[in-house]
Parts: sequence; structure tokens; C-alpha cells
Amino acid sequence: MDLQDPMIVEVLLDLPLPRRFDYHASLVTEEDVGRRVKVPWGTGQKVGVIRALKHTSTYPLDKIKEVLEIWRDVPPLNARDWQLLEFCSAYYHYPLGQTVLAMLPPALRRVGGWLPPRRVRQSRNDPAQSSTMPLNKDQRAVVQTILRQPHFAVHLIHGVTGSGKTEVYFSLIEEVLRRGRQVLLLVPEINLTPQLEQRLARRWPTLDWVSLHSGVSEKERARRWLAAQAGTARLVLGTRLAVFTPLPELGLIVVDEEHEASFKQQDGLRYSARDMAIVRARQGGVPIVLGSATPTLESWHNARSGRYQLHHLRERAVPGACLPQLTLVPTAQEGLSPHWVTALHETLGRGEQVLVFINRRGYAPVLYCPNCGWQAACPRCSVRLVVHRRARQLRCHHCGLEQVLNEACPSCGNVHMETRGEGTQQVEERLRTYCPSASLLRLDSDSLALKGSWEKAREQILDHQVDILVGTQLLVKGHDFPDLSLVVVLNADQSLFSSDFRASERLYAQLLQVAGRAGRAEKAGQVWIETDYPGHPVLLALLQHETENFLDQELALRRQMGWPPFNYLAILRVEARDVAKVAAFLEEARRKALARGGEGISIFDPVPSSLARKAGFHRWQLLVQGVQRAHLQAFLTGWVDELRAMRSGRSIHWVLEVDPWDC
Repeated sequence: MDLQDPMIVEVLLDLPLPRRFDYHASLVTEEDVGRRVKVPWGTGQKVGVIRALKHTSTYPLDKIKEVLEIWRDVPPLNARDWQLLEFCSAYYHYPLGQTVLAMLPPALRRVGGWLPPRRVRQSRNDPAQSSTMPLNKDQRAVVQTILRQPHFAVHLIHGVTGSGKTEVYFSLIEEVLRRGRQVLLLVPEINLTPQLEQRLARRWPTLDWVSLHSGVSEKERARRWLAAQAGTARLVLGTRLAVFTPLPELGLIVVDEEHEASFKQQDGLRYSARDMAIVRARQGGVPIVLGSATPTLESWHNARSGRYQLHHLRERAVPGACLPQLTLVPTAQEGLSPHWVTALHETLGRGEQVLVFINRRGYAPVLYCPNCGWQAACPRCSVRLVVHRRARQLRCHHCGLEQVLNEACPSCGNVHMETRGEGTQQVEERLRTYCPSASLLRLDSDSLALKGSWEKAREQILDHQVDILVGTQLLVKGHDFPDLSLVVVLNADQSLFSSDFRASERLYAQLLQVAGRAGRAEKAGQVWIETDYPGHPVLLALLQHETENFLDQELALRRQMGWPPFNYLAILRVEARDVAKVAAFLEEARRKALARGGEGISIFDPVPSSLARKAGFHRWQLLVQGVQRAHLQAFLTGWVDELRAMRSGRSIHWVLEVDPWDC
């Protein structure tokens, strides 16, 4: 190929359009496919990625603009990278350009400002210098079984809380590193990375590894991403987006806490990192390990049916440690329940720590007037405003609206306003009054808003500078606090009754995970759960530590009702400020869907979303169900093309979500 001949390059751009854009490029070769380029766009410029080269175009040659710059400071995406990204784009029916650009670190998506990476030292993996912990019999059996299968297979480790799943991961990782391969370790939350980073550093003090998450600066994140792409970083620890990190010598993928909803992206490209990790493992022919004390029903079904290999860790790893004792008590109508207050004092008297869990931040969820019945509601969302008493504010936890907390009712002028319900701030206030000598720490998204606040809080807890923790679900995801022996769950009933078919599965997982924080070391653990429905199947299964039976029963119910994993779902979500436009768009979309039809395809009526209005936008959805995944995908491919052709204008926002987590 003559480098002087002007070529046409197909460029992918971060635009909501399922197409490529043609540009002239005179000094370009096949080796530039997958490289970043700077191209003119309108009156400005954009960063794109070259997907292909060609000699002709369907556009007039004199209308095609010239590529401004080809960046060769970063290696191009390779064939395996393209394979994963193109699958992701096709499966989630999302433009390939937006998919590819979303995968790149933010610093590599900028038109300017990127500096070449620093020289990264070479890997020095010396297992002899690593700090290891001995495995028990069950852990060794799991490790040996998985290591005997270096090819693609999905391994589901169902281990009770505190069973030492992380040590199993580390033993597998060590052997894969010894074989000269790279490892990808995914965790659901950024807050889980500090403790894992510390454990990785202790285990492999001379290993080159990187951590990728949103808390890393843009330039440093790009440098780490490039170290992984170059093969210098032998292990990548990351949150959701790290699943797309290029790893040329990938030998193992581990997905910790695979049940967590955080692995599902909730805006833009709405992918499941867990599912993409499985696809990536299959494409690369490497094993993948999913771990959880409460597996999703999809994973459990795949394990029960033989698609995944199921491994059990039924005992806690620390010698002498056992599962906590669970007790159900009536919900306190006001104040602290006498049922668990005695246990609270006994625990503090022994010098041990307490976790009081309530999954609601703020002071109270409702401000109302007992005189006229007025309630503080968000004017932009279909929810009530939450009382934040210390800041003297009413806040919407969905759109971020803030209002001054006035003493008088705006409807009748009554100055004796009251609150209903309770949140973390109110619980903290009551505990400080009741236990004035105890050291309290509240952990929710309000108290942890500042960068580094979680790392500081974790150090305080581990140094036993804290006696009582008051927190939300941020505290229940895989954290290990050896001195914590008592867990109290307040107002567990708020999630018992829901129209969401996943409600029972989610509640069971949440309660079991928070209960699992108690008694993880030698100290015996106690868990007190407030409920007015002690006979509910979720609570009975929890009380008896019958996770496997609960999952089997839920599967039977899902099969009977025709819900996933026995059917496959997609949701068309539409929002606009004018509800009439939403209704018209969805009605036309439904007509097109019914006309298209398909084998085993069911089209439901449009309905309001669970949060029917957010930030002034009316939100509705249309559910599509398919008996076979392939049939649903075939239907969606044609339907999405029709949706894109509909004249919706900028006033209508819509997105198609495949395998939705929230219905």
C-alpha cells in the first residue's frame, strides 16, 4: 500500500448514532486500526477511534474532511478488544462508537491535555516472598478443583459470610501469576478497594498490579490502564468499568460479590460487568470465578442446571468462628427497643463493637403537619422530601433538590410540625443520648461524601476508636471488622412487600450480608432484626441459615410466574417533561413492536416507572419478554432500528435496557 495515497478511514465517535464516519488520512496504515484520532466535527473537534481503512466512500470525496491527528503514543485496540466491545454493543443495542469511547480512560478521550506515561517498572512476581495464609480443607478442595481446569468454565463459589472466599481467590491468583498470566479481579464498590489493596500489597509485596476505579485521577488512571494493556501490570483490581481493560495475557477473572447491583451500569451503556466478564472469559478461553454468600438467582439456576460449576464453603474460615445467632423482635414504635438494648450494653461492656443498620439516610423520611395533613413533597419528583435536621434542610434523594426546613406549615401555619419514620441521623441522635459514653460513627453517603472519608473511617473502626456504627448498605458489602459482634437491623419490613419480582431475593441478600458482619473472628456474633412479620419466608429462611433452600424455592416461584431466569426481559424507558409526549411515543413504539412480533415474544402495556417523575421528567416504561434469549435479541435488533427512525425530537429521552435489574 502506498503511504502517499490518500486513504479513507472509518472513525467511531462518541455519538448516539449507530454508524461510522469517513475521513481522509494520507499517512495511515493497517497498524493504525484501533488507534485514537482527532477529527473535525462541526465547528469543533472530537476524539475518535479508527475502525477500518478503505479506498472508496458512499459520500462525495470533496465533502470528506481530513483527519487532524493520529495518536500513536498508545497501542491500538487489538482483535480481542474489538471482539468484546462489538459483542457488548450488539447485545445491549448501543452504538459501537459510544461503547468504544466509554471503555477508554477519560484522559484518552480528551482532545488535548494527555501526557505520555511514565516508565513503569517491570513485573517482579516472586511467590516465595509473598505472605500467605493456610487454607482449610474446604478451601483447598475448591482451589484444587478449579486449577485442574485452566480452560473456560464458570465457577460459582457459594460461601457463607466469613468463609474465606478472598483467600481462595488469592490462592488461585497466585498460581495463575506463577504460570505467567494476568488476572482481573472485579469488586462492586470503590469502598471495597482499600482493604483489598492492603491485602494485595501484603500478599505480593513485589508484584506490579494496578487498581482502577473512579477515585483515581484521570492521568493516573490512564497510566494504569496502559500498564495493563502493555502486560506490565500483572493484576488489575477494579470496579465495573475495569471489565473492559485490555489484558493481553489474561489467565483468570474473579468477580467478588457477584450478586451486587453495582455491577449493572444504570445510565448510558447499561451493561452488566459480571455478564461481560463471563463473555470475556469465554472469548479468551480462561476460567472465571464468581463468589457470593447470596448468589443471584440467575447464577444459582445456571449452577443447578450444570452450566456453571458449583463449589461450597459452608463453614467460617477462622477456627472457632461460627455463624451468628439470629433473633427476630417486634419493631419499636418509638425510641430504642428494649428487646436488643440489653444486648447492646452487654456487647459494649465486653469491649466489642456494635453495628446498627437502617437503610435510610437523613433524619426522617416524612415531614408532615398533624393539623391539616400537609406533607413535604418534592415538586420535581414523585417522592417526599427527606428531613436533614442538622443542616436544617429538606432534601430530595433523587434529584438533589434542597429546601430550607421551616418551622411552620406552609398550608395552615401550624408551628408544631412532626416527622414520621427514621433515618441514620435520628438513630445516631437517639443512641448518643442513650449511650453518652460510647463512641459513635455514622456511615452513609452523606457522611462519606468527602474523598478519603471511607479510608479514614475504616482505620478508626479497625483501631477500635469506634464503639457503635450506624450505617446503611454501604457497610454490608464484604467489610471485615474483627471486633464487631452485635448487629441490629431496624425497620426490616420496609422492603418486604414490593411489586419488584426481585424484592425477596434482594432483601434476603441484604439481611444476610449485614448479619454476616457479626462474629467473623473468635467472638460469638448476635443479630437482632426488628420485624412485624416474623413468619415471612425471607425471614424464616434467614433465621434457619437456609440459603440454598431459599434460592431453590425462589427459583420454583420464578419458574411458575415466568420471570427470569426462565424468561428474558428488555425495558424501553421513556421520559419527557410533557407526559402526553411520553404516552404518544410509547404507544407508537408498542404498535411497531406488536406488528413486528416474533416467536415467544410478549409485549406489555406501557406503565409508569416505579419513580414516575424525576427532576421534572415524567417517566414511563414498556416491558418486552422473550422465552428464548436469541429470539428476544433478534426482535430487539429490528425494533431498535424502528425506534431510532421515530421522530421523537430532543424533548423525548429514551433508552432500551436489556436484562434490567430494576423493573
